[in-house]
Amino acid sequence: MNSIKLLTILGARPQFIKAAAVSRAIVAHNDAQAAERVDEVLVHTGQHYDYEMSEVFFRELGLPDPSYHLEVGSGSHGYQTGQILERLETPMTERKPDLVLVYGDTNTTLAGALAAAKLHVPVAHVEAGLRSFNRRMPEEINRVLTDHLCTLLFCPSERSVQNLAREGIRAGVRMVGDVMYDVCLWHLSRSKSLNGLLKDLELQPGKYALATVHRAENTDTKERLQSIFAALESLAGRGLKVVIPLHPRTRKMLQVFHIPVEKVKVIQPLGYESMLCLGSNAQVILTDSGGLQKEAYWLGVPCVTLREETEWVETVEAGWNLIVGSDSDRIIESAMGFRPVTPRASLYGDGDAARHILSCIAQWQAQAANGEKIPGSD
Repeated sequence: MNSIKLLTILGARPQFIKAAAVSRAIVAHNDAQAAERVDEVLVHTGQHYDYEMSEVFFRELGLPDPSYHLEVGSGSHGYQTGQILERLETPMTERKPDLVLVYGDTNTTLAGALAAAKLHVPVAHVEAGLRSFNRRMPEEINRVLTDHLCTLLFCPSERSVQNLAREGIRAGVRMVGDVMYDVCLWHLSRSKSLNGLLKDLELQPGKYALATVHRAENTDTKERLQSIFAALESLAGRGLKVVIPLHPRTRKMLQVFHIPVEKVKVIQPLGYESMLCLGSNAQVILTDSGGLQKEAYWLGVPCVTLREETEWVETVEAGWNLIVGSDSDRIIESAMGFRPVTPRASLYGDGDAARHILSCIAQWQAQAANGEKIPGSD
C-alpha cells in the first residue's frame, strides 16, 4: 500500500478547528483501506500559545498531539513569521513530507508555505482564494502570497475560484467547499447539550448579543477600539445583554488605552462547542472574525461585521451580514434593527469538504507518482 506523507502546520485557533475536520477525514480515509494511505504529522508553531487559545482546542476537537511544538509565541508580524520560517526547517527536513498543508491566512500560514517552497516541497492551501482587497490587512498579504506558492489550492466557494483566476492561478485549483461547514455540522448537535452554559452566564436564548473583537485593525487603534466598545456598552445599557469572550490581545489593549468596560459581560475565551452554543442562541452576532461571520450564516443568526470589508462577501450579498466598521451609531442601529428576510442559500459546499480534500490529495499523489498530467495544471 502506498502512503502520502502529509505535514500539517497549525498555529492559531481557527486552524485547529479546520484541521480537526481534515484529520477525521484522514482517519476515515485510512480505515477504508484506500489505495493511498495518508500519514499525517502535526506541527504546532505556538502562534497561539496560552491554554485557552490552544491546548483546550486540541483536546475538545480530538486533534492528535502535535509531533513538533515550535513555541514561537507572541511578537510582531515580522518576528513571528521569521521565527516560524526558521524553526520549520527541522520538521520538514526530518520528515521529508510529500505535501505540506497550511490553513487560512495567519503568519503561520505564510511561513509554512515559504518554508516548504524554499525546500521544494509542494504546498496545499485550505481556504485558498479568499480576498478582502485590502492590502493593509496582514491577513490579506498572507493569503495572497500563500496562494501564489501553492501546488494545490482548496477553495471554499466559487467566488474564491474566480479570485484566483483573476490573478492567473488556475493550476491545481479545486472547489471543495468550506471545512468550517463540516466542523459546524459535526459539533452543532453536541453543542446543544451545553445549554447549561446559558444558565451559568445568566443569558436567555434570543435575548443577547454575542460579540468578538480581535483583529489588529480594531485592537491596535484607540479610536476604533474605543468606538466599538462604546457601542457595546450602549447596547448593554439599552437592555440587550452583550457577552464577549475576550481575546488576550483585546484585553491587553483595553488596558493600554484605558478603555473602561462596565456593562458588557466579559468572559474568558471559550472552546469551539461553547462558542457554537452561544452563537446559535444569540439574537445577533457582532464580530470582526471571518469564521464567526460564516457560522452566523449557517446558524441563521444576523451578523454585524465590525470591519470595513469582508472576504466572505457571499454572506453580505445573501442579506445576512452587514458591514459597519467601527462607527458606534452604525453598530448600535444594526444590532438593534437588522433582521434578515431572505432565505439562506447553500453557499459553501455540501458539508463534506474534508473528504473532498483528501480525495484531491490522493488523486494528485497517484497521478504525480505515475508521471501523469494532472487535470487543470495547464
